[in-house]
Amino acid sequence: MTENHLHLFQEPDHASIDEIRELELSDADIIDAMREIPGYIDITTTDFRTIYHLAHAHAVERMNSRMCARNLMRSPIQPLNPTTPLYQAAGLFVRQGVKALPVVMGGGLVSGILTETDILKRLGADSFLELLPRLLEQCNRLAECCHETATSTMMTSPAVTVTERAGFSEIMCAFRSHGGRSMPVVDDRGRLVGLLMRKDFLAACQLDLESLDEETLD
Repeated sequence: MTENHLHLFQEPDHASIDEIRELELSDADIIDAMREIPGYIDITTTDFRTIYHLAHAHAVERMNSRMCARNLMRSPIQPLNPTTPLYQAAGLFVRQGVKALPVVMGGGLVSGILTETDILKRLGADSFLELLPRLLEQCNRLAECCHETATSTMMTSPAVTVTERAGFSEIMCAFRSHGGRSMPVVDDRGRLVGLLMRKDFLAACQLDLESLDEETLD
């Protein structure tokens, strides 16, 4: 992950998280910029700053209106329930092409989230490469574990969620609050409506995804 993208998800300072900060323009910056524009410009540095501030405010408003969780989430998503055994949970991951799934109770209320990392930890491995030798050496034991281990014993609870109306700032806050790569999206009653992937959020931010490593995006 590049330094700029690391900063995107680091804890913010207390100055502001709800705003995209403007750059401070000095008089010299403005004058140098105007010199690069062909022809005569009848505008003061104060007027230039006013235009810049207004344009920035409009850009932020446009970004916030476009960056809505409802528009970015993946839906429908087949969730897990607390009693889903590990082997069935893994199958749902594969079929839906995700590395995390919400766990819901009756009525679709989100009670947690299960990730590939959670599953690997339960199987005593930090990576799939580390798991492979164990599959060869302890095949029967791992198979038993996969059938007897319920999702509720592995999941992270409570899960960090956002509402389907959440905009740029709220989504940013939520991703900054945890190290996960996805979040359940819920309605006003806390019922699951979709799954928001961090890589989809970054794509909507029009960040250079090619500069991000695969682990960051997945």
